Amino acid sequence: MSRDHRPGSLQQIPLAQIEVLNSRERNAQAFEAIVENIRVLGLKKPITVTPRPKPDGSPHFLLVCGEGRFKAFGLLGHARIPAHVIEASDEEAFIMSLAENIARRKYSPLELLDGIDRLRAQGHDKKAIAAKTGLSPEYVSGLLNLITNGEQRLLAAVGTGKIALNVALMIANAGDDDKSLQTALQEAYESGQLRGNQLTQAQRLVQRRKTLGRSMARSLPRNKGAGITSSSLVRTYQKEMERQKLLIKRADFAQQGVLFITQALRQLYADEHFATLLRAEGLDTLPELLAERVWPKGHPT
Repeated sequence: MSRDHRPGSLQQIPLAQIEVLNSRERNAQAFEAIVENIRVLGLKKPITVTPRPKPDGSPHFLLVCGEGRFKAFGLLGHARIPAHVIEASDEEAFIMSLAENIARRKYSPLELLDGIDRLRAQGHDKKAIAAKTGLSPEYVSGLLNLITNGEQRLLAAVGTGKIALNVALMIANAGDDDKSLQTALQEAYESGQLRGNQLTQAQRLVQRRKTLGRSMARSLPRNKGAGITSSSLVRTYQKEMERQKLLIKRADFAQQGVLFITQALRQLYADEHFATLLRAEGLDTLPELLAERVWPKGHPT
């Protein structure tokens, strides 16, 4: 290897000698911003490459980090680009590239899934993948669940941006033993009928139905073999929300009634003539729970 291209150094590398290791699709607007920023301010952060000399010994490099900067330099007509030259195996270079992708604010979910799948294929378990990528083991486990279970419909929805990755994981877990529920949840989410916490609540309603019986969700199909649809799921959620609102109204009404009764009793017991009459009839005491509400100490002072 040339002394000018030794590992650990910062060098000006010809763009023609650099090969992109893990190419990614980019948002056109974001890429234009990178190009304009480099054109005006120059390159703030060098790219990272690892040497892979050609069979004849001529210099050649794999791009590890900085594809956007690399392509922007080429578009601006530069022949060379500042680069950190590091020593890294193909696996290490791939992991570094994947980690940079994850660290970005916006990354392609399909790129992430593909990267996780490649690490899995190389024999890494979820703990090792989590350690290498900085993701939590639980999150990695969920991703592997989508991949290994062949959740093609959910994977496609994630790839087109119809469903967020965390929502896809929730739907996959909810439909492990009931594919009709999984489909209903996905369709309800994509149509905008159930979003965020609503989706989770709808899924829990179905689980409660399975545990406690059909009375918990009367709008769901009575025929067990018919499966759950997005329409029945949405109706169930809406009816449950109406039921809960009614319960809240009844609770508020009951509370107001209790307040009225306790205030009335407090005023009546304050009337000495009324209190004397009650004592004469042997009715001068109240049940303990009611007495505690009428008087702070549970009895008249």
